[in-house]
Amino acid sequence: MKRLGILLLLISQFTLSYCGIILEDTLWIDNGKRHIYGLISRPKYTGEKQPVAIIAHGFNGTHHGGKAYFQALNSLGYQAYTFDFPCGSVNSRSDSNTMNMSIRDEESDLVAIIRYFKKQKDVDANRIVVIGESQGGLVSALTAAEHPKEIEKLILIYPALCIPDNWNERYPMLENVPDTTRLWGVPLGRRFFREIRELPAVKYIAKYKRPVLIIHGDKDPVVPFQYSVDAQKMYKDARLHIIPGAGHGFRPNEFEEAIQQIKPFLK
Repeated sequence: MKRLGILLLLISQFTLSYCGIILEDTLWIDNGKRHIYGLISRPKYTGEKQPVAIIAHGFNGTHHGGKAYFQALNSLGYQAYTFDFPCGSVNSRSDSNTMNMSIRDEESDLVAIIRYFKKQKDVDANRIVVIGESQGGLVSALTAAEHPKEIEKLILIYPALCIPDNWNERYPMLENVPDTTRLWGVPLGRRFFREIRELPAVKYIAKYKRPVLIIHGDKDPVVPFQYSVDAQKMYKDARLHIIPGAGHGFRPNEFEEAIQQIKPFLK
């Protein structure tokens, strides 16, 4: 029975992917008083420093979605880290109080994560990649513009660059914003909308001059893919891949198509 218990414990540390078994470790990263929960998956250690890919989830998402990238990233030699933005989801293990959700706080968290990995002895500090989905894509694009030297490459998956336009149209004046707004059942405080009004224009993201890959579906009902078309034109070095028929969130075959774009981009 003792041997069986040890075996089950070892098995519990692994997660099954479509291409094999991936080892995951819990990794908490601090950003001041904010404690960020995440999972890290590492390829086999060869004695050489490894690049890192950080996956930023979208509105009311969690670290769980980022696990889908682990196998592909590990196969390219990348460590992969997926995490829960504090206050970014009602299911966040970092902090589930979405009334305190803030784009600016999420930028700060992403910077703290990047800088954590840059200090790790087994990490190539010059090869940090950020993958941002939806709202996480907006956060990633803003972070890259403000800290361009810290991110080697940027991948945006149906990035929600429309967020400022959407909410400023709904609430033309700050006094129009109620104390609580519910989006898809998720409560948001006034601060979220006040900060959106203060965000720089979307063209600000073009301050990032390094390679960018944007992947978007042409049937996205949440973020019109025209935002990504316009973003590609803003960036100095960007490629846009449109997935026909894909919406906001990819089906398995569409996600695999995205992976097949990501692999050569990172190689």
